[in-house]
Amino acid sequence: MNSKGLSIGLVLVMIPALFILNACGKAQADPQQGAPPAANVVPFPDAALFPVDHPEQFPLAAAAERPATSELIVTGTVTPDVSRNVPVVSLASGRVNAIHARLGDTVKKGQLLMTVRSDDVSGGYSNYRMAIADETLARAQYERSKDLYEHGAIALNDLQVAQDTEEKAKIAVEALAEHLRLLGNDPDKPAFMVDVFAPTSGVLTDQQVTAGSLVQAYNTPYPFTISDLSSTWVVCDVYENDLATVRIGDIADIRLNAYPDRLFKGRVSNIGATLDPNIRTAKVRIEVPNPGIMRLGMFVKATFHGQTREMHTIVPASAVMHVHDRDFVYVPAPDKKFRRVEVVAGDLLIEDTNLQEIKSGLKPGDQVVTNALILDHVLSQ
Repeated sequence: MNSKGLSIGLVLVMIPALFILNACGKAQADPQQGAPPAANVVPFPDAALFPVDHPEQFPLAAAAERPATSELIVTGTVTPDVSRNVPVVSLASGRVNAIHARLGDTVKKGQLLMTVRSDDVSGGYSNYRMAIADETLARAQYERSKDLYEHGAIALNDLQVAQDTEEKAKIAVEALAEHLRLLGNDPDKPAFMVDVFAPTSGVLTDQQVTAGSLVQAYNTPYPFTISDLSSTWVVCDVYENDLATVRIGDIADIRLNAYPDRLFKGRVSNIGATLDPNIRTAKVRIEVPNPGIMRLGMFVKATFHGQTREMHTIVPASAVMHVHDRDFVYVPAPDKKFRRVEVVAGDLLIEDTNLQEIKSGLKPGDQVVTNALILDHVLSQ
């Protein structure tokens, strides 16, 4: 056998041996060899737990419960009462000669707002003088006809025609004189100016004219709009699911964002008949007397008191700590520790300012530290 054949034979003999060695190696391998080490879990400390050396120094109180009516809090804006909006109408067309009041001013009824130089007045005086001349001629013709009729020179019909003409001329003079008076002018003293006065007292909430601009008689846009702001509307958006808690005639508590410490009372006068298809809310209108500080466009918070009764949790007011627009209380925990718990605080009770409602975060019977500020001060040291 040559060397080439010998090599091929050796290869054929070694292949089965390799398979055998591989199988044996698998059978003897350690199944744990190469596996990752067991995880070592290190617990993070609870940031809301605070140990104290002498927890008995901090008195505890049990949260109680108190029956109260259900509440719905929504936001809204102050808007004018449209029934108290009065447009200022110019009775004559022309050019504004002077402006005597401006947007935002408080005006009284009868106060001069603007002066308009009008061709309507010029034409009115012209027509008035021509009517006087026609009436003078008609009266003379009537007197002449009456004399002729008494002497039998004309028929009765001619006299009646002359009398009718004279009566119509008188009516025309009276109508044109009244028209000039309506424009604020004396028929006997031509001025060619029209003064526009405030028809009511209030605040100028809209102005569409300036000195030199043109106005049209009895036409929009009106030069001014006067709003009586002694009573305003607060218009709120109430979600569809909350509409059952709002009724016409209900009393609502109103707080202005600008004056959060002042409480206003309003009455629900209308609930919108249609919903906004995008956000599923209805417009609820509240009529609120205005003491003089409510301004149009102000944001408000309205609280509706529902008809159902529900139980509210109450704690001492000193147990609630207010930090960065969030409310917290401290509750006892095992191993001489206290846990800080976030809650949603309600209003101070009117009949006892030492108690405060908790809307969520606590339940009746839970223990709380009666003075959270003292404990927080000790923990911060």
